[in-house]
Amino acid sequence: MYHIPVLYNETIEALNIKPNGVYVDCTFGGGGHSKGILEQLNDDGKLIAFDQDTDAQQNLLQDERVVFVPHNFRHIQRFLRLYKIEKIDGVLADLGVSSHQFDEGTRGFSTRFDGPLDMRMNVHQPLTAKQVVETYTAQQLQLMFQEFGQVTNAKTLAQHIATNRNNVELETIAQFKTFISSLVKGNPNKYLAQVFQALRIEVNDEVGALKEMLQQLPNILKEGGRAAIITFHSLEDRLVKNFFKNGAFEIEEDLNPFSTTVKEKIFKPISKKPIEASAEELKKNTRSRSAKLRVVERM
Repeated sequence: MYHIPVLYNETIEALNIKPNGVYVDCTFGGGGHSKGILEQLNDDGKLIAFDQDTDAQQNLLQDERVVFVPHNFRHIQRFLRLYKIEKIDGVLADLGVSSHQFDEGTRGFSTRFDGPLDMRMNVHQPLTAKQVVETYTAQQLQLMFQEFGQVTNAKTLAQHIATNRNNVELETIAQFKTFISSLVKGNPNKYLAQVFQALRIEVNDEVGALKEMLQQLPNILKEGGRAAIITFHSLEDRLVKNFFKNGAFEIEEDLNPFSTTVKEKIFKPISKKPIEASAEELKKNTRSRSAKLRVVERM
């Protein structure tokens, strides 16, 4: 199986799909969510599917209502303009790494296989995990492990890498795991997963891409159009939550208690709390454990 879409029914339902609407799937992957959207569309409906990973193109749906864009979703507005689309009825982003990417050892995403220390979703981009590990300063590495991986001993790990990396080969996952093995804290699988997550987010600038995409939503969503975003870790979820609520990534403290300016609300939440996987889905797909779906409607 290429990828079991997480929160599949909940997402399709939350998008409230209009049969003749225009929808964007920011993370096509195995095409699971896209198929669900297409089933709800009539012949006049349209789906724009983004995926920067060339492997995803093998799952392309033979359907003339689909336009596939082999680029990062941070360029969403640019490509909509290119296809003469001004406004859309809904957008979906499933920010998880696909099971396929984890299971493909040569991509370097997983701690389970040996392969090159790579982790690029777009194989044409220059920055790899190897370069991050070999060139970032101790301070940059520490910040990355803290922010993107919640790694408990981020400072010690960063110092160790920066001090000792010139004496070892760091071409492969196995070499890197051996290199940091003496610093593993707690459950080794969990620890390595956090370290790898931090590297992957940095290599692919996932936070930057998410922010850029979110900032374009007010301009591209029709009134009544919906955005459904599935996140898998607290940093992403916080960005989505704050942006949907305030149109900003940080919660701005109003310094003037007498201020009467009211910030215009852009979105209205469709569910008060994020939607999480059902007990049934959790049994079938362990990846859904940390998934949170937030859905809003453009006002």
